[in-house]
Amino acid sequence: MKSHLHPKNNITINPSGNESILDVIGRVSMKRRRFVVTAASTSILAVLGDTTVSGLLQTATASTSTVPAGLGFAGIGFQSIEPNLRNAETGLLEKDLVSVPPGYTARILSAWGDPIMPGAPDWLPDASQDAAAQEKQVGENHDGMHFFPLPGKSYYNRTSGLDVPVEGRAYNRRGILCVNHEYTQEHFLHTDGNTVMTIEKARKSQAAHGVSIQEVSKDRFGGGWSVDRNSRYGRRITVNTEMRVSGPAAGDALMRSKKFSIQPNGSIEIGVNDGFTAYGTLNNCAHGITPWGTYLTCEENFQGYFANSTFVAGQDDDIVNIPGLEGKKADIVNGQRRYGIPAASNYYRWAEVDPRFDAFNNPLEPHLFGWVVEIDPYEPNSKPVKRTSMGRIRHESAQYVVDDNNRLAFYMGDDNVNEYIYKFVCSRTYDPKVRANNRDILDHGTLYVAKFNDNGTGEWLPLVWGQRGLTPENGFNNQAEVLIKTRQAADRVGATMMDRPEWVAVRPRIRGFNEVEVYCTLTNNSRRGTTPASVNSADGTTPGGSARPPVDAANPRENNRYGHIIRWRETGRSVAATTFEWDIYVLAGDSQRTEPNLQGNINGDDFSSPDGLWFDYYGRLWIQTDHSGDGTGNLVNIGSNTMLCANPNDPRQIKLFLTSPTECEVTGVTTTPDHRTMFINIQHPGDGGTTEEPNKVSNWPHSQGHGPSGRPRSATVVITKNDGGIIGT
Repeated sequence: MKSHLHPKNNITINPSGNESILDVIGRVSMKRRRFVVTAASTSILAVLGDTTVSGLLQTATASTSTVPAGLGFAGIGFQSIEPNLRNAETGLLEKDLVSVPPGYTARILSAWGDPIMPGAPDWLPDASQDAAAQEKQVGENHDGMHFFPLPGKSYYNRTSGLDVPVEGRAYNRRGILCVNHEYTQEHFLHTDGNTVMTIEKARKSQAAHGVSIQEVSKDRFGGGWSVDRNSRYGRRITVNTEMRVSGPAAGDALMRSKKFSIQPNGSIEIGVNDGFTAYGTLNNCAHGITPWGTYLTCEENFQGYFANSTFVAGQDDDIVNIPGLEGKKADIVNGQRRYGIPAASNYYRWAEVDPRFDAFNNPLEPHLFGWVVEIDPYEPNSKPVKRTSMGRIRHESAQYVVDDNNRLAFYMGDDNVNEYIYKFVCSRTYDPKVRANNRDILDHGTLYVAKFNDNGTGEWLPLVWGQRGLTPENGFNNQAEVLIKTRQAADRVGATMMDRPEWVAVRPRIRGFNEVEVYCTLTNNSRRGTTPASVNSADGTTPGGSARPPVDAANPRENNRYGHIIRWRETGRSVAATTFEWDIYVLAGDSQRTEPNLQGNINGDDFSSPDGLWFDYYGRLWIQTDHSGDGTGNLVNIGSNTMLCANPNDPRQIKLFLTSPTECEVTGVTTTPDHRTMFINIQHPGDGGTTEEPNKVSNWPHSQGHGPSGRPRSATVVITKNDGGIIGT
């Protein structure tokens, strides 16, 4: 997210001199960088007909042309649209709309504050509603999401992790939509902002976080999509929802924070948690799903909700009054620094009125956040589960692959500059026939972190207690501590610091393409290649995001303003492989800039700060962007945030599919199983508005025909093709 009021994961500083980007990329052999050029087997040629792989990859498609089908890719049929640029006279973008290509239509499905469950009131545009109302309405600032078809049968492709297109069935017209809510815009959420903080405002903000689960359906007689506000599936999961903690860290002393009775008018301390229970999920950014049909919501920037009034280690050691933690206050405080917990919460300000978020007096509470949380959308009474085997980081997403041997792995990014890419490999095989047999599969396995070598090869380094320095001498007393202190463990084993690893996408194995190929957006990093050079210390004491690593082959640009997308292939097509080959799929940039370091290596449509990433079943790669979205400065030729569609065989073939309103992020993407309806989210539109003048910058989605005017609202958008065809054709 790049809301100007949200805690930042990137800091702008002056660049320093370094070798050119071409010199750095040149250190990786062409063979490895272009590993997508696979030897054309007889079966592949049969799929492609007269089109050769090399011929396909050497053909650059102009922005106005369609893109033909190829290896593992069904082609792109729409024409690129024009970017939404800034109007020099008004200082705003030309359009306060979501725009899509000719032949497509974009409509609003639901927005922040819309009712989704029985008893929920309609949204009031003056923001006067309280926490009780918000707990029954759509949350604020939508992010990752997924469509689960109804009736509740799974229609997932076990090898790609994507919905298998099955046309003409009822489950293409009705389903459960799970939507993350990353954070709140406090200046819009409350009538008078949060300059004066109260527990009532904190409770409303907490209620606007989390996940919205809503039943959606399409009118079978040609009408549009709508939300069933009386559905039995409709529910809200918030910062105060009770959850179960599972896996190796469950019950550990470091998870036994203070226990509170959470009341509307305050949090009352009543003892100590058992380590198997947590309350709430927050900063829910990207997401994942499982092949057995559950939702994975990922907790990202949890640090900004806490405050530690003093970081003086060793003081008040008796605050940690848990057996086994005597004398560990210094280690706990250093852990808070490593994850970026501030001395004062100067935005949300929850710690001022809710003692649960006071990280000085309740120092173990931050350990209950930063996890992947599993939710069963088909069981409204089920309790969400925090899966500690998958590590505690600022999770951006968790995308799965099931290989040919039913081995299951999840790939994840830690969204902060200079952080790492991870994968979790389940030790038990996935059972595609009996859903219940997969119930606790996420509690057992090995967490790995990636090391990218300059020669185009890579290694998965296991984060296993007792190995590679993860020992008591270095502050890791068991596997629970390795997982609670995942960042410190990754520092210790020598993982590669990356340029803000965000969404991960897995390429489907279709049309003759059989590799396990994974992509990750590296959104930006203004600290890369700057002086004085520094790296994350192996002892885990480097404050989050503070290092200034030199450029390397996997992160080849100093002051990486525009970001890039990296990808890798697992050795032997196995998710359990401990080695891989990688290349850079694309460097984002502005082709009209004269500085080579800013142009990128794209000849398709320009873009900046890739964030959201998703493959559809047909092998199309959808890219969503997250920059300031105002069309100024480095974005003058790029304009608003966008969604693009790309050919994974050739990064020169990238088409601009969607543009957005002013100062918003485009994020979240999913489709119905037949791929004829797409859902995307718009987050924090019109962020430059004020409490006194909310619509100063944007009046979206009212400007697109949804709801009353009053203040801009995040919303879910439904995109369909006018002829009823598949999205992307």
